[in-house]
Amino acid sequence: MNFKIDHYFHFKNFLAFLLVLICISLRSYGQHKVSFRDSLDHKIDLSDWVISSKGFIPIPYLITEPALGGIGGALVPVFIQQNTPYSDTIRGQLVKTRAKPNLLALGAAYTANGTWFVGGGTAGTIKKWRANYRLFGGYANVNMNFYRNLTNGTEASVELNIKTVPLYGQFTKQIGKSAWSAGLDYLFLNTTISNPDPLFHSVKETNSIVSKLGLIVDYDKRDNVFTPDKGFRWNTSFSGSDEIIGSDYGFTKLATSAFSYVPVSKQLIAGFRAEYQQIWGSAPFYLKPYLVLRGIPIMRYQGDVTALAETEWRWDVTTRHSLVGFGGAGKALSNTESFQESTWRVSGGAGYRYLLARKLKLRAGIDVARGPEDWAYYVVFGTNWVK
Repeated sequence: MNFKIDHYFHFKNFLAFLLVLICISLRSYGQHKVSFRDSLDHKIDLSDWVISSKGFIPIPYLITEPALGGIGGALVPVFIQQNTPYSDTIRGQLVKTRAKPNLLALGAAYTANGTWFVGGGTAGTIKKWRANYRLFGGYANVNMNFYRNLTNGTEASVELNIKTVPLYGQFTKQIGKSAWSAGLDYLFLNTTISNPDPLFHSVKETNSIVSKLGLIVDYDKRDNVFTPDKGFRWNTSFSGSDEIIGSDYGFTKLATSAFSYVPVSKQLIAGFRAEYQQIWGSAPFYLKPYLVLRGIPIMRYQGDVTALAETEWRWDVTTRHSLVGFGGAGKALSNTESFQESTWRVSGGAGYRYLLARKLKLRAGIDVARGPEDWAYYVVFGTNWVK
């Protein structure tokens, strides 16, 4: 792992800061007098703490994304409030359906390559309206490698420093009492590139604003939002950016993804994922679609079109302990390439899960993956397929 000496010292200071806050959090745990043992099997379990805790408790998180230096730390105080299910009378029978929990998080992060971020967000359910919402904002100072194929057939890369203020909002409403919902989302980005390189971006992209409005359609029949055991979800968004809504760019983007979870047996859960993205018009390079697969750094393979498929199999060795195997492949191509001409990028790996909160069906663990170029590892809370 290679990173600059000054980044190393900043990272050490950040880890020391995390250690202090962990000690504070442990003290606060004692004040809440919440059991960290499950009432059924007496194993380590955070269900009661998550459900009963009344305040924000600092949660340290390890960042392992290869594109951000491979190692980093984040402090994310999170509050999770479970919602009681919807109770509906359908054809004379009482039917209960899941209502998504309310989440609130504030956090800060620092990684080995000098990337840092501060921000916060909330997501939850307005039960009276049968609606869901997401709000997010922050400030990010990102150092990341970007890649381009040159006309002579070679590939070039450069590390760019991108400073951005992101603001995001989403509102969707359930359609009747079905698993369908629809709504709008909005993204605002005020972005500056402090070390511009004309090979990788235009002058316009050095300092610009993105304002993007989108339409969302979602179908969600999963049994759980954290670690699903069965069910299907399909999510599609179509968004556009234009001067009319205050953007420096004019483009449209389609993104659609499907997730299926099949219980092959009581102990074996099979998961399947498919995703397609396409962009038209003049979009900044950092918003172009890219392959999201474990083992491949984020934004490593970008294009005007991306398509991928992935499968994940979880074997519950015991109630608490599980083994995971996964693999996937995808393509990222420009408008000038055909699907047949572009190269398949393949990755895969294995991991371990522990049932961290039984009452929430939340599993956590670690994955080790191999992509086309290198190995990577990931700390996972809940499902790795977040949308």
